[in-house]
Amino acid sequence: MAKMGSRGNSGKRPMPRWKRALLIVGSLVGGFALVIGALFTWLYTGAEVSTVGAVDFRNALAVPPLAASTVEADGTRVFDLRMQAGETEFTPGTKTPTWGFNGSYLGPTLRAAKGEKVRVKVANTLPEESTVHWHGMHLPAAMDGGPHQMVPAGGSWAPEWKVDQPASTLWYHPHPHGATETHVQRGLAGLFLLDDAESAALPLPRTYGIDDIPVIVQDVTFDGAKLDHGHELMRNVGFLGDRTMVNGTLDPYATVRDELVRLRLLNASTARVYTFGFDDGRTFRQIASDGGLLEAPYATDRLRLSPGERAEIVVRMQPGERTVLRSHPLDAGLDFWNQRFGGGDDSFDVMQLRAAPTLRPSAELPGALVASTLPTGQDSVRSRFFELKMSGINGRKMDMSRVDETVTRGTAETWTLRNDDGMPHNFHVHDVQFRILDVNGAAPPPSLRGPKDTVFVPSGSTVRIAMRFDGPADPDTPYMYHCHLLYHEDKGMMGQFAVVDPGGPAAAPNPPPASGSHRH
Repeated sequence: MAKMGSRGNSGKRPMPRWKRALLIVGSLVGGFALVIGALFTWLYTGAEVSTVGAVDFRNALAVPPLAASTVEADGTRVFDLRMQAGETEFTPGTKTPTWGFNGSYLGPTLRAAKGEKVRVKVANTLPEESTVHWHGMHLPAAMDGGPHQMVPAGGSWAPEWKVDQPASTLWYHPHPHGATETHVQRGLAGLFLLDDAESAALPLPRTYGIDDIPVIVQDVTFDGAKLDHGHELMRNVGFLGDRTMVNGTLDPYATVRDELVRLRLLNASTARVYTFGFDDGRTFRQIASDGGLLEAPYATDRLRLSPGERAEIVVRMQPGERTVLRSHPLDAGLDFWNQRFGGGDDSFDVMQLRAAPTLRPSAELPGALVASTLPTGQDSVRSRFFELKMSGINGRKMDMSRVDETVTRGTAETWTLRNDDGMPHNFHVHDVQFRILDVNGAAPPPSLRGPKDTVFVPSGSTVRIAMRFDGPADPDTPYMYHCHLLYHEDKGMMGQFAVVDPGGPAAAPNPPPASGSHRH
Protein backbone atom coordinates (compact mmCIF):
# COMPACT_ATOMS: atom_id res chain seq x y z
CA MET A 1 0.00 0.00 0.00
CA ALA A 2 1.47 3.34 -1.03
CA LYS A 3 2.40 5.84 1.67
CA MET A 4 0.51 9.09 1.85
CA GLY A 5 2.36 12.14 0.48
CA SER A 6 4.64 10.21 -1.91
CA ARG A 7 6.08 12.37 -4.81
CA GLY A 8 7.35 9.50 -6.92
CA ASN A 9 10.57 7.53 -6.81
CA SER A 10 13.05 10.38 -6.21
CA GLY A 11 11.21 12.34 -3.64
CA LYS A 12 12.96 15.57 -5.01
CA ARG A 13 11.37 18.77 -6.18
CA PRO A 14 11.97 19.69 -9.86
CA MET A 15 14.68 22.38 -10.30
CA PRO A 16 13.14 25.76 -11.03
CA ARG A 17 13.53 26.96 -14.61
CA TRP A 18 15.49 30.05 -13.60
CA LYS A 19 18.10 27.89 -11.86
CA ARG A 20 18.39 25.63 -14.89
CA ALA A 21 18.82 28.72 -17.08
CA LEU A 22 21.56 30.05 -14.80
CA LEU A 23 23.39 26.73 -14.92
CA ILE A 24 23.19 26.64 -18.70
CA VAL A 25 24.39 30.24 -19.01
CA GLY A 26 27.17 29.59 -16.50
CA SER A 27 28.29 26.53 -18.42
CA LEU A 28 28.28 28.47 -21.69
CA VAL A 29 30.23 31.39 -20.16
CA GLY A 30 32.70 28.99 -18.57
CA GLY A 31 33.16 27.14 -21.82
CA PHE A 32 33.55 30.39 -23.74
CA ALA A 33 36.16 31.59 -21.21
CA LEU A 34 38.05 28.33 -21.62
CA VAL A 35 38.01 28.72 -25.41
CA ILE A 36 39.17 32.34 -25.20
CA GLY A 37 41.86 31.38 -22.70
CA ALA A 38 43.07 28.56 -24.90
CA LEU A 39 43.04 30.85 -27.96
CA PHE A 40 45.02 33.54 -26.14
CA THR A 41 47.51 30.96 -24.85
CA TRP A 42 47.95 29.66 -28.39
CA LEU A 43 48.41 33.17 -29.79
CA TYR A 44 50.78 34.18 -26.98
CA THR A 45 52.90 31.04 -27.30
CA GLY A 46 53.03 31.30 -31.08
CA ALA A 47 53.88 35.01 -31.09
CA GLU A 48 57.51 34.52 -30.08
CA VAL A 49 59.91 34.09 -32.99
CA SER A 50 63.49 32.87 -32.76
CA THR A 51 65.99 31.72 -35.38
CA VAL A 52 68.82 31.40 -32.85
CA GLY A 53 70.77 28.24 -33.58
CA ALA A 54 68.59 27.42 -36.59
CA VAL A 55 70.45 29.31 -39.35
CA ASP A 56 73.04 27.43 -41.42
CA PHE A 57 74.67 30.54 -42.97
CA ARG A 58 75.04 28.89 -46.34
CA ASN A 59 74.95 31.99 -48.56
CA ALA A 60 77.76 34.48 -49.16
CA LEU A 61 76.60 37.98 -48.29
CA ALA A 62 75.69 40.07 -51.33
CA VAL A 63 77.19 43.57 -51.23
CA PRO A 64 75.20 46.23 -53.10
CA PRO A 65 77.36 47.62 -55.91
CA LEU A 66 78.53 51.22 -55.83
CA ALA A 67 76.35 53.18 -58.23
CA ALA A 68 78.03 54.42 -61.38
CA SER A 69 78.04 58.19 -61.84
CA THR A 70 79.23 60.81 -64.27
CA VAL A 71 80.62 64.25 -63.48
CA GLU A 72 79.44 67.16 -65.61
CA ALA A 73 81.56 70.14 -66.62
CA ASP A 74 80.33 72.19 -63.64
CA GLY A 75 81.32 69.39 -61.26
CA THR A 76 77.81 67.99 -60.71
CA ARG A 77 77.87 64.26 -59.95
CA VAL A 78 74.98 62.54 -61.72
CA PHE A 79 73.42 59.20 -60.77
CA ASP A 80 70.72 57.21 -62.55
CA LEU A 81 68.11 55.23 -60.61
CA ARG A 82 65.46 53.12 -62.27
CA MET A 83 62.55 51.90 -60.15
CA GLN A 84 61.53 48.56 -61.61
CA ALA A 85 59.61 45.37 -61.01
CA GLY A 86 61.30 42.00 -61.33
CA GLU A 87 61.86 38.60 -59.80
CA THR A 88 64.48 37.61 -57.23
CA GLU A 89 65.71 34.13 -56.33
CA PHE A 90 66.23 34.44 -52.59
CA THR A 91 66.26 30.64 -52.67
CA PRO A 92 67.75 29.06 -55.82
CA GLY A 93 65.04 28.00 -58.23
CA THR A 94 62.25 29.95 -56.48
CA LYS A 95 61.37 33.24 -58.13
CA THR A 96 59.80 35.88 -55.90
CA PRO A 97 58.09 38.98 -57.39
CA THR A 98 59.99 42.02 -56.10
CA TRP A 99 60.77 45.67 -56.79
CA GLY A 100 64.18 47.32 -56.86
CA PHE A 101 66.37 50.14 -58.12
CA ASN A 102 68.50 49.25 -61.15
CA GLY A 103 67.79 45.58 -60.41
CA SER A 104 65.14 43.26 -59.03
CA TYR A 105 65.68 43.95 -55.30
CA LEU A 106 67.15 46.83 -53.26
CA GLY A 107 69.41 49.30 -55.03
CA PRO A 108 73.03 50.32 -55.58
CA THR A 109 74.94 52.33 -53.00
CA LEU A 110 75.21 55.99 -53.99
CA ARG A 111 78.35 57.75 -52.78
CA ALA A 112 79.25 61.44 -52.80
CA ALA A 113 81.43 63.87 -50.83
CA LYS A 114 80.65 66.94 -48.79
CA GLY A 115 80.74 70.00 -51.02
CA GLU A 116 79.73 68.15 -54.18
CA LYS A 117 76.63 69.00 -56.13
CA VAL A 118 74.64 65.87 -56.99
CA ARG A 119 71.76 65.12 -59.31
CA VAL A 120 69.82 61.84 -59.26
CA LYS A 121 67.82 61.05 -62.38
CA VAL A 122 64.94 58.85 -61.21
CA ALA A 123 62.86 56.88 -63.71
CA ASN A 124 59.74 55.10 -62.50
CA THR A 125 58.93 51.99 -64.56
CA LEU A 126 56.71 50.51 -61.84
CA PRO A 127 53.00 49.94 -62.47
CA GLU A 128 52.13 52.63 -59.89
CA GLU A 129 53.39 55.98 -58.66
CA SER A 130 55.99 56.21 -55.92
CA THR A 131 58.68 58.51 -54.54
CA VAL A 132 62.34 58.42 -53.55
CA HIS A 133 63.10 60.04 -50.19
CA TRP A 134 66.72 60.74 -49.22
CA HIS A 135 66.51 59.72 -45.57
CA GLY A 136 68.86 61.76 -43.37
CA MET A 137 69.87 64.15 -46.14
CA HIS A 138 69.98 67.91 -45.61
CA LEU A 139 68.50 69.36 -48.81
CA PRO A 140 65.78 71.70 -50.14
CA ALA A 141 62.22 70.59 -49.40
CA ALA A 142 61.35 70.29 -53.09
CA MET A 143 64.15 67.74 -53.51
CA ASP A 144 63.32 65.72 -50.37
CA GLY A 145 61.25 63.02 -52.07
CA GLY A 146 58.37 63.10 -49.63
CA PRO A 147 54.74 62.50 -50.58
CA HIS A 148 54.57 65.87 -52.36
CA GLN A 149 57.20 64.76 -54.88
CA MET A 150 55.38 61.77 -56.37
CA VAL A 151 56.86 60.22 -59.52
CA PRO A 152 54.02 58.74 -61.58
CA ALA A 153 54.21 55.39 -63.32
CA GLY A 154 56.20 56.02 -66.49
CA GLY A 155 57.38 59.37 -65.13
CA SER A 156 60.75 60.77 -64.14
CA TRP A 157 62.24 63.18 -61.63
CA ALA A 158 65.72 64.71 -61.33
CA PRO A 159 66.33 66.35 -57.93
CA GLU A 160 69.65 68.07 -57.38
CA TRP A 161 71.31 69.63 -54.36
CA LYS A 162 74.68 70.42 -52.81
CA VAL A 163 75.91 67.99 -50.18
CA ASP A 164 76.39 70.08 -47.06
CA GLN A 165 76.76 67.70 -44.13
CA PRO A 166 79.40 65.43 -42.59
CA ALA A 167 80.40 61.93 -43.63
CA SER A 168 77.56 59.56 -42.77
CA THR A 169 75.53 56.49 -43.67
CA LEU A 170 72.20 57.63 -45.12
CA TRP A 171 69.66 55.72 -47.18
CA TYR A 172 66.92 56.17 -49.76
CA HIS A 173 63.47 54.64 -49.93
CA PRO A 174 59.91 55.40 -51.15
CA HIS A 175 57.61 57.75 -49.26
CA PRO A 176 54.14 57.60 -50.91
CA HIS A 177 51.45 58.60 -48.45
CA GLY A 178 49.53 55.51 -47.35
CA ALA A 179 51.69 52.98 -49.23
CA THR A 180 55.22 53.33 -47.84
CA GLU A 181 55.20 50.03 -45.95
CA THR A 182 54.43 47.82 -48.96
CA HIS A 183 56.79 49.72 -51.30
CA VAL A 184 59.70 49.28 -48.90
CA GLN A 185 58.81 45.64 -48.23
CA ARG A 186 58.83 44.88 -51.94
CA GLY A 187 62.49 45.91 -52.06
CA LEU A 188 62.80 49.63 -52.74
CA ALA A 189 65.70 50.72 -50.54
CA GLY A 190 69.40 51.51 -50.83
CA LEU A 191 72.30 53.25 -49.09
CA PHE A 192 73.62 56.76 -49.76
CA LEU A 193 77.10 57.20 -48.25
CA LEU A 194 78.67 60.60 -47.70
CA ASP A 195 82.40 61.27 -47.28
CA ASP A 196 84.35 64.28 -46.04
CA ALA A 197 87.97 65.27 -45.47
CA GLU A 198 87.74 65.03 -41.68
CA SER A 199 86.55 61.42 -41.79
CA ALA A 200 89.06 60.51 -44.51
CA ALA A 201 91.94 61.65 -42.26
CA LEU A 202 91.00 59.16 -39.53
CA PRO A 203 92.42 55.60 -39.44
CA LEU A 204 89.08 53.84 -39.95
CA PRO A 205 88.27 50.76 -42.05
CA ARG A 206 87.13 52.24 -45.36
CA THR A 207 87.45 49.77 -48.25
CA TYR A 208 83.85 49.30 -49.35
CA GLY A 209 82.71 45.69 -49.30
CA ILE A 210 86.00 44.46 -47.80
CA ASP A 211 86.54 45.91 -44.32
CA ASP A 212 83.69 48.45 -44.62
CA ILE A 213 80.53 46.40 -45.15
CA PRO A 214 76.93 47.57 -45.61
CA VAL A 215 74.47 45.59 -43.49
CA ILE A 216 70.87 46.29 -44.57
CA VAL A 217 68.71 44.23 -42.20
CA GLN A 218 65.10 43.34 -43.03
CA ASP A 219 62.66 40.85 -41.55
CA VAL A 220 60.57 38.85 -44.02
CA THR A 221 58.00 36.09 -44.20
CA PHE A 222 57.45 34.01 -47.32
CA ASP A 223 54.05 32.78 -48.47
CA GLY A 224 55.21 30.13 -50.88
CA ALA A 225 57.34 32.00 -53.42
CA LYS A 226 55.83 35.38 -52.58
CA LEU A 227 56.73 37.86 -49.86
CA ASP A 228 53.98 37.98 -47.25
CA HIS A 229 52.87 41.53 -46.42
CA GLY A 230 50.11 40.60 -43.95
CA HIS A 231 49.86 41.65 -40.32
CA GLU A 232 49.21 38.87 -37.85
CA LEU A 233 46.48 39.14 -35.23
CA MET A 234 47.19 41.67 -32.44
CA ARG A 235 50.38 42.96 -34.13
CA ASN A 236 49.55 46.66 -33.81
CA VAL A 237 53.15 47.69 -34.49
CA GLY A 238 52.81 46.52 -38.10
CA PHE A 239 54.45 43.75 -40.08
CA LEU A 240 56.77 41.41 -38.17
CA GLY A 241 58.56 38.74 -40.19
CA ASP A 242 59.65 35.30 -39.05
CA ARG A 243 63.24 35.51 -40.35
CA THR A 244 65.81 38.11 -41.34
CA MET A 245 67.97 38.74 -44.35
CA VAL A 246 70.88 41.10 -45.00
CA ASN A 247 71.36 42.97 -48.29
CA GLY A 248 68.67 40.71 -49.72
CA THR A 249 70.62 37.56 -48.72
CA LEU A 250 69.00 34.82 -46.65
CA ASP A 251 71.21 32.96 -44.15
CA PRO A 252 74.26 35.14 -44.95
CA TYR A 253 77.91 34.90 -44.04
CA ALA A 254 80.64 37.46 -44.73
CA THR A 255 84.31 36.53 -45.02
CA VAL A 256 86.56 38.91 -43.09
CA ARG A 257 90.20 39.35 -44.13
CA ASP A 258 91.17 42.24 -41.83
CA GLU A 259 91.62 42.46 -38.07
CA LEU A 260 89.00 45.21 -37.84
CA VAL A 261 85.77 45.24 -39.83
CA ARG A 262 83.36 48.15 -40.01
CA LEU A 263 79.66 47.26 -40.27
CA ARG A 264 77.27 49.97 -41.46
CA LEU A 265 74.03 48.80 -39.86
CA LEU A 266 70.69 49.93 -41.28
CA ASN A 267 67.37 48.81 -39.83
CA ALA A 268 65.38 48.71 -43.07
CA SER A 269 62.55 46.71 -41.51
CA THR A 270 59.15 48.34 -41.42
CA ALA A 271 58.25 47.78 -37.75
CA ARG A 272 60.79 45.56 -35.97
CA VAL A 273 63.25 46.94 -33.40
CA TYR A 274 66.59 45.10 -33.26
CA THR A 275 68.98 44.81 -30.33
CA PHE A 276 72.25 43.91 -32.03
CA GLY A 277 75.07 42.05 -30.33
CA PHE A 278 77.11 38.90 -30.94
CA ASP A 279 76.47 35.32 -29.96
CA ASP A 280 79.70 35.16 -27.94
CA GLY A 281 78.97 38.40 -26.07
CA ARG A 282 82.03 40.16 -27.48
CA THR A 283 82.46 43.90 -27.14
CA PHE A 284 82.44 46.05 -30.26
CA ARG A 285 82.82 49.79 -30.73
CA GLN A 286 80.21 52.10 -32.15
CA ILE A 287 81.76 54.92 -34.15
CA ALA A 288 78.75 56.59 -35.78
CA SER A 289 75.01 57.09 -35.50
CA ASP A 290 72.41 58.18 -38.08
CA GLY A 291 74.05 61.37 -39.27
CA GLY A 292 77.76 60.80 -38.78
CA LEU A 293 80.64 60.00 -36.47
CA LEU A 294 80.47 60.16 -32.70
CA GLU A 295 82.93 62.29 -30.77
CA ALA A 296 84.72 59.11 -29.65
CA PRO A 297 84.32 55.35 -30.15
CA TYR A 298 81.91 53.79 -27.68
CA ALA A 299 82.55 50.24 -26.42
CA THR A 300 79.43 48.12 -25.88
CA ASP A 301 77.97 44.67 -26.43
CA ARG A 302 74.41 45.78 -27.31
CA LEU A 303 73.04 48.32 -29.78
CA ARG A 304 69.35 49.01 -30.32
CA LEU A 305 68.07 50.27 -33.68
CA SER A 306 64.43 51.00 -34.50
CA PRO A 307 63.18 51.23 -38.11
CA GLY A 308 65.10 53.81 -40.12
CA GLU A 309 67.98 54.18 -37.64
CA ARG A 310 71.60 53.54 -38.62
CA ALA A 311 74.84 52.94 -36.74
CA GLU A 312 78.41 52.11 -37.68
CA ILE A 313 80.27 49.61 -35.52
CA VAL A 314 83.80 48.20 -35.63
CA VAL A 315 84.41 44.57 -34.68
CA ARG A 316 87.81 42.98 -33.95
CA MET A 317 88.34 39.49 -35.39
CA GLN A 318 90.89 36.79 -34.68
CA PRO A 319 92.29 34.54 -37.46
CA GLY A 320 90.00 31.63 -38.29
CA GLU A 321 87.24 32.46 -35.81
CA ARG A 322 83.51 32.76 -36.45
CA THR A 323 80.95 34.90 -34.70
CA VAL A 324 77.28 35.60 -35.31
CA LEU A 325 75.63 39.01 -35.39
CA ARG A 326 72.50 38.41 -33.34
CA SER A 327 69.41 40.41 -32.48
CA HIS A 328 68.57 39.82 -28.83
CA PRO A 329 65.18 40.31 -27.11
CA LEU A 330 64.24 43.93 -26.63
CA ASP A 331 64.81 45.55 -23.22
CA ALA A 332 62.82 48.77 -23.46
CA GLY A 333 60.39 48.58 -20.56
CA LEU A 334 57.51 47.39 -22.73
CA ASP A 335 54.44 46.02 -21.00
CA PHE A 336 53.50 42.33 -21.06
CA TRP A 337 51.33 42.74 -24.17
CA ASN A 338 53.71 44.75 -26.35
CA GLN A 339 56.77 42.79 -25.29
CA ARG A 340 55.26 39.63 -26.79
CA PHE A 341 52.99 40.90 -29.60
CA GLY A 342 55.27 43.81 -30.57
CA GLY A 343 58.22 41.51 -31.23
CA GLY A 344 60.08 42.32 -28.01
CA ASP A 345 60.65 38.66 -27.12
CA ASP A 346 61.96 37.73 -30.57
CA SER A 347 65.59 36.91 -31.37
CA PHE A 348 67.42 36.30 -34.64
CA ASP A 349 70.76 35.02 -35.87
CA VAL A 350 71.28 37.72 -38.49
CA MET A 351 74.69 37.13 -40.12
CA GLN A 352 77.87 35.16 -39.54
CA LEU A 353 81.34 36.70 -39.76
CA ARG A 354 84.04 34.24 -40.85
CA ALA A 355 87.63 35.31 -40.32
CA ALA A 356 90.19 34.12 -42.82
CA PRO A 357 93.11 31.96 -41.50
CA THR A 358 95.37 35.00 -41.72
CA LEU A 359 94.23 38.61 -41.35
CA ARG A 360 95.66 41.87 -42.61
CA PRO A 361 96.72 44.13 -39.72
CA SER A 362 94.41 47.09 -39.03
CA ALA A 363 95.28 50.42 -37.49
CA GLU A 364 93.97 50.98 -33.99
CA LEU A 365 90.88 53.15 -33.73
CA PRO A 366 91.64 56.70 -32.62
CA GLY A 367 90.58 57.79 -29.15
CA ALA A 368 88.73 60.77 -30.58
CA LEU A 369 86.75 61.07 -33.82
CA VAL A 370 85.07 64.40 -34.57
CA ALA A 371 83.92 67.37 -32.52
CA SER A 372 80.15 67.74 -32.36
CA THR A 373 78.51 70.71 -34.06
CA LEU A 374 74.99 69.76 -33.01
CA PRO A 375 72.84 72.39 -31.28
CA THR A 376 72.83 72.08 -27.50
CA GLY A 377 69.39 73.51 -26.84
CA GLN A 378 70.89 76.63 -25.26
CA ASP A 379 70.11 78.76 -28.32
CA SER A 380 66.66 77.33 -29.03
CA VAL A 381 64.20 80.12 -29.82
CA ARG A 382 61.12 77.93 -29.47
CA SER A 383 59.94 74.71 -27.87
CA ARG A 384 57.32 72.41 -29.38
CA PHE A 385 55.51 69.38 -27.98
CA PHE A 386 54.55 66.26 -29.95
CA GLU A 387 52.20 63.67 -28.50
CA LEU A 388 52.76 60.39 -30.33
CA LYS A 389 49.64 58.30 -30.82
CA MET A 390 48.51 55.82 -33.44
CA SER A 391 45.46 58.06 -33.91
CA GLY A 392 47.71 60.92 -35.00
CA ILE A 393 50.45 63.25 -33.77
CA ASN A 394 49.07 65.87 -31.40
CA GLY A 395 45.64 64.41 -32.03
CA ARG A 396 45.72 65.01 -35.80
CA LYS A 397 46.07 62.57 -38.64
CA MET A 398 48.22 63.52 -41.62
CA ASP A 399 46.58 65.97 -44.03
CA MET A 400 48.54 66.67 -47.22
CA SER A 401 46.96 70.13 -47.49
CA ARG A 402 47.77 71.24 -43.93
CA VAL A 403 51.05 72.65 -42.60
CA ASP A 404 51.21 71.66 -38.93
CA GLU A 405 54.27 73.63 -37.87
CA THR A 406 56.10 76.66 -39.27
CA VAL A 407 59.76 77.16 -38.37
CA THR A 408 62.07 80.07 -39.10
CA ARG A 409 65.17 79.54 -41.20
CA GLY A 410 68.42 79.97 -39.29
CA THR A 411 66.95 79.25 -35.86
CA ALA A 412 67.27 76.35 -33.42
CA GLU A 413 64.37 74.70 -31.60
CA THR A 414 63.77 72.11 -28.89
CA TRP A 415 61.10 69.49 -29.52
CA THR A 416 59.64 67.28 -26.79
CA LEU A 417 58.35 63.87 -27.87
CA ARG A 418 55.96 62.01 -25.57
CA ASN A 419 54.55 58.51 -26.05
CA ASP A 420 51.70 57.38 -23.76
CA ASP A 421 50.05 55.32 -26.48
CA GLY A 422 50.61 51.88 -24.97
CA MET A 423 52.69 50.76 -27.95
CA PRO A 424 56.19 51.51 -29.33
CA HIS A 425 56.76 54.42 -31.70
CA ASN A 426 59.76 56.25 -33.07
CA PHE A 427 60.16 59.72 -34.56
CA HIS A 428 61.91 60.82 -37.74
CA VAL A 429 62.43 64.44 -38.81
CA HIS A 430 63.25 65.20 -42.44
CA ASP A 431 66.11 67.53 -43.47
CA VAL A 432 67.85 67.88 -40.09
CA GLN A 433 70.16 65.99 -37.78
CA PHE A 434 69.30 66.57 -34.13
CA ARG A 435 70.93 66.18 -30.73
CA ILE A 436 69.09 64.07 -28.15
CA LEU A 437 69.12 66.26 -25.04
CA ASP A 438 67.64 63.77 -22.60
CA VAL A 439 65.56 60.61 -22.31
CA ASN A 440 63.05 60.62 -19.46
CA GLY A 441 64.95 63.51 -17.93
CA ALA A 442 68.33 61.73 -17.91
CA ALA A 443 71.31 62.20 -20.21
CA PRO A 444 71.12 59.91 -23.24
CA PRO A 445 73.39 56.84 -23.36
CA PRO A 446 76.58 57.20 -25.46
CA SER A 447 74.95 55.39 -28.41
CA LEU A 448 72.45 58.26 -28.72
CA ARG A 449 74.84 61.20 -28.36
CA GLY A 450 75.76 61.51 -32.02
CA PRO A 451 73.83 63.17 -34.86
CA LYS A 452 70.38 61.62 -35.18
CA ASP A 453 67.40 61.93 -37.49
CA THR A 454 65.34 59.06 -36.01
CA VAL A 455 64.84 58.12 -32.35
CA PHE A 456 63.01 55.26 -30.63
CA VAL A 457 60.31 56.39 -28.17
CA PRO A 458 58.81 53.45 -26.22
CA SER A 459 55.46 53.90 -24.50
CA GLY A 460 55.82 55.83 -21.27
CA SER A 461 58.88 57.72 -22.55
CA THR A 462 59.70 61.37 -23.08
CA VAL A 463 62.58 62.41 -25.36
CA ARG A 464 63.80 65.97 -25.93
CA ILE A 465 65.70 66.82 -29.12
CA ALA A 466 67.39 70.01 -30.36
CA MET A 467 67.87 70.92 -34.01
CA ARG A 468 68.75 73.86 -36.23
CA PHE A 469 66.94 74.74 -39.45
CA ASP A 470 69.65 76.26 -41.61
CA GLY A 471 68.53 75.15 -45.07
CA PRO A 472 66.78 77.24 -47.70
CA ALA A 473 63.31 78.57 -46.90
CA ASP A 474 60.39 77.26 -48.95
CA PRO A 475 56.96 78.31 -47.67
CA ASP A 476 55.24 76.35 -50.44
CA THR A 477 56.81 72.92 -49.84
CA PRO A 478 56.81 71.15 -46.47
CA TYR A 479 59.05 68.55 -44.90
CA MET A 480 57.68 65.62 -42.90
CA TYR A 481 57.99 64.41 -39.33
CA HIS A 482 56.51 61.02 -38.51
CA CYS A 483 56.70 57.66 -36.84
CA HIS A 484 59.00 55.45 -38.92
CA LEU A 485 57.11 52.29 -38.04
CA LEU A 486 55.74 52.39 -41.55
CA TYR A 487 52.29 50.97 -40.80
CA HIS A 488 51.81 53.80 -38.31
CA GLU A 489 53.05 56.34 -40.84
CA ASP A 490 50.71 55.00 -43.52
CA LYS A 491 47.75 55.24 -41.13
CA GLY A 492 48.35 58.95 -40.64
CA MET A 493 50.94 59.23 -37.85
CA MET A 494 52.73 62.03 -39.68
CA GLY A 495 52.78 65.82 -39.83
CA GLN A 496 54.29 68.58 -41.96
CA PHE A 497 56.49 71.56 -41.22
CA ALA A 498 57.56 74.40 -43.49
CA VAL A 499 60.76 76.44 -43.22
CA VAL A 500 60.20 80.15 -43.87
CA ASP A 501 62.30 83.29 -43.84
CA PRO A 502 62.04 85.43 -40.70
CA GLY A 503 58.53 86.88 -40.52
CA GLY A 504 57.29 84.87 -43.46
CA PRO A 505 54.14 82.72 -43.46
CA ALA A 506 53.76 79.17 -44.71
CA ALA A 507 51.53 78.62 -47.72
CA ALA A 508 49.22 75.67 -48.24
CA PRO A 509 51.26 72.87 -49.82
CA ASN A 510 51.00 72.35 -53.53
CA PRO A 511 49.16 69.08 -54.29
CA PRO A 512 51.23 66.32 -55.89
CA PRO A 513 50.88 66.08 -59.69
CA ALA A 514 48.11 63.95 -61.10
CA SER A 515 49.05 60.37 -61.92
CA GLY A 516 50.30 60.06 -65.48
CA SER A 517 52.08 63.41 -65.62
CA HIS A 518 55.86 63.68 -65.89
CA ARG A 519 58.21 65.53 -63.60
CA HIS A 520 61.61 66.71 -64.79
